[in-house]
Amino acid sequence: MSFTRHEPRMNRLYRSKLFVPGSRPDFFEKAAKSEADVICMDLEDAVAVGDKPQARKNIIGALNDVDWGDKLVTVRINGLDTHFCYRDVIDLMEQGGERLDAIMVPKVGVGADLYAIDMLVSQCEWATARKKKLAFEVIIESAMGIENINEIAAASPRLQTMHFGAADYAASTGMRTTNIGGSNADYTVLTDPDEDGNRQSHWGDMWHYTLSRIVAAARAHGITPIDGPFGNFNDDDGFNNQAMRTAVMGCEGKWAIHPKQVPLANAIYTPPKKEVERARDILAAMKEAEEKGLGAATLGGMLIDAASIRQAEGIVKKMEQIEARGK
Repeated sequence: MSFTRHEPRMNRLYRSKLFVPGSRPDFFEKAAKSEADVICMDLEDAVAVGDKPQARKNIIGALNDVDWGDKLVTVRINGLDTHFCYRDVIDLMEQGGERLDAIMVPKVGVGADLYAIDMLVSQCEWATARKKKLAFEVIIESAMGIENINEIAAASPRLQTMHFGAADYAASTGMRTTNIGGSNADYTVLTDPDEDGNRQSHWGDMWHYTLSRIVAAARAHGITPIDGPFGNFNDDDGFNNQAMRTAVMGCEGKWAIHPKQVPLANAIYTPPKKEVERARDILAAMKEAEEKGLGAATLGGMLIDAASIRQAEGIVKKMEQIEARGK
């Protein structure tokens, strides 16, 4: 490990993040009773311009009145390029009480975007004597955001999670797609002809590069990477396929834009039973080796070393969090 290290900033389950429009207060109680690990009340894209002031009032009321249990509660504010942004921050901070855990800042393009929100939040915390330090979440959804991603990751110690917004990113980069996540039939690789002249077409993952950069930048700074939305909430197989790819890449959770996506995300981002069992076997084998004065061990014919331990410890710790929540 490098001598320069950034410890993880968040120690919470984040398998599923259920979005609820701030203009639909009738959904708040249902969301609070759902199986989602995280609830995000939305003031941005899911709310019409004319409804934003009332949606803000609705969310402030819900923060004070709804029993959110042990869920992480966040609010997506409007972007810095709108006149709604400053009022979102100030009203949430001054009137929302202590229950709000984090605000999500959309369309972050440079580190200064977070610096500006941090200044507002810090002043509100001082003025209101808020006891709980508010956390930040960001959505990377533009070419500028990707190009400045390391600057953004280091912009505020409040930053805990980094998310990918596929639709706005596609628009920003001029991608020829209208999908929100998922695959595209034209994004393929064609094999060379075989002996009979036949060729096969293999679909590719058009979001892989962007997500890889997000995961690397986030992990390098102790931030948790989260996959964004999957637009077709009637396509369970498509959701599961994308979620599995991003889970393997290092994301710890995914958005749910419909309640039916919550159990799908919870299942995908829960470590498989076989992986948990092997992780526990690795820790047991290494403990036995240490007791014998050995620096490494073997399990099933494979070498176990310090890197194996770190991998196993992460899986076991995540499973312990899930089991504790289930109780």
